[in-house]
Amino acid sequence: MSIKRRQFLALFGFMGLSAAVFAKIFSSHSVQSQVSKPPTLLPPTSETPLLRFVSVADTGTGAKGQYAVAEAMTRYHGQNPFDLVLLAGDNIYTNGEFEKIGEVFERPYQALLKQGVKFHACLGNHDIRTRNGDLQVRYPGFNMQGRYYTFRRDRVQFFALDTNFNANWKVQLAWLETELSRSDAPWKVVYGHHQIYSSGAYGINRTFIPLLTPLFKKYGVQLWINGHDHHYERSQPINGTTYLICGGGAGTRPVGKSGWTAYSASRLSFAALEVYADRMVISGIGTDHQIFDQGVIPLQSV
Repeated sequence: MSIKRRQFLALFGFMGLSAAVFAKIFSSHSVQSQVSKPPTLLPPTSETPLLRFVSVADTGTGAKGQYAVAEAMTRYHGQNPFDLVLLAGDNIYTNGEFEKIGEVFERPYQALLKQGVKFHACLGNHDIRTRNGDLQVRYPGFNMQGRYYTFRRDRVQFFALDTNFNANWKVQLAWLETELSRSDAPWKVVYGHHQIYSSGAYGINRTFIPLLTPLFKKYGVQLWINGHDHHYERSQPINGTTYLICGGGAGTRPVGKSGWTAYSASRLSFAALEVYADRMVISGIGTDHQIFDQGVIPLQSV
C-alpha cells in the first residue's frame, strides 16, 4: 500500500478543515461532564493476565494535571503491577524542548521508572517542533527504536507510528504492511499520536481512514491507541478494530459521543489493559483511582 508524498501532504492540509467541520457536527451532541454514570464493571476474575500495560498521551506539561495522572498510574501499579507504558505523543509541551525532559517526564514518573517500568513513546505534533523530535527518538527513557518501530511482549506485538505530516509515509506504510504481514502474534496493537475516529475537537480523520484502516482489517489489528484529542474515548469495534483515545494525561477538552462510541469522558485519566489468551480488557481509570469505563475485545481469528 503506498501514496505519493505530495498527495499525502495535500490530504493532510485538509485535516484542519475536516477537524473544524466535524467538531461543529459533534458539538450538537451532548458533551460529557466530569460526572458520568456509574460504569458497568466486569465480574472479578482470579485469572492472571498474560500481560498488563497502560497507555496515556498528551502528558508533557509538568503541571498538576500530569502529576495527578502519574500518581494514579503509580497507585494502580502498586495494586496491579505492570512494566510497560505506551506514551502516545506530545511528550514535551509546548514545543518539544528536550531540556524540559526532567520536569515533564523523569520527575512525574519517577516512582514508576525506579520500579523498572518501561515507557515506549511515539512523536506528537508538539514534539517535532524542536529538531523534528530527533532528541526524543534518541532518548533512552522513551525506548524508541526509530521514528516508527515494533516490539513484542508475550502474545502481543506493538507497532508505534509517526503520524505527523512530515513523516515519510510512503516508506512507513510499506514497513507497517511488511511487519504486520510477518507477525504471528495473536494480538496486534498499533499506536500513534493523531486520532482516526474521535468525537472530540479534531473529529474523524478523513486522511488516515483510507491510509491505515484497510491494513488494520487485512491483518487483524484489534486495537489502535492515540492521543491528540484531550479526552478518553473507546469505540465499538469498527471492521474488527477498537479505537482508543487516552489523551487526558495532563489536561482535558470537551468530548461528545458518536454512533460508534462505546464510552467517552472529558477527564484526566489513563487506560489500563489486561491481555488474556482469549480477550483483552480495557479499563479507563481517573485521578480518583476509580474505574469509570470497562470493555472487552475478544480474540478472533483473522
